[in-house]
Amino acid sequence: MSNKTYDILKYIAQIVLPALGTLYFALASIWHLPYGEEIVGTITAVDTFLGAVLMISSSNYKKENSWCSLFYINQCKGGKRKMEEKEIKEEVTDEVTETDEEFVEAVGDTEEVYNEKEEEVK
Repeated sequence: MSNKTYDILKYIAQIVLPALGTLYFALASIWHLPYGEEIVGTITAVDTFLGAVLMISSSNYKKENSWCSLFYINQCKGGKRKMEEKEIKEEVTDEVTETDEEFVEAVGDTEEVYNEKEEEVK
């Protein structure tokens, strides 16, 4: 099933059929139209079936393409470079996290030195 077909069927299942069922149910009650329950029941059954088919299709697509997506991200269009950049960022983040306490101490020392120099100037 193509992406366009899937998107159209998904729109029909999520928007069109529920709206159509609700519309007919309301109008059948107001205007005493025939077979209200039968028509709404049929629309609901078709909608449920369509939703199940789309879910199966989506699940199969994800299974078939999961390794392709991973390969594409890692190998194509600079994905390898992006992965390397991500690894570098993680390394830097880990280093910063490990030295946070040292940094706080250094900043504290700097403030003390600044305050001492300020007092000397006065």
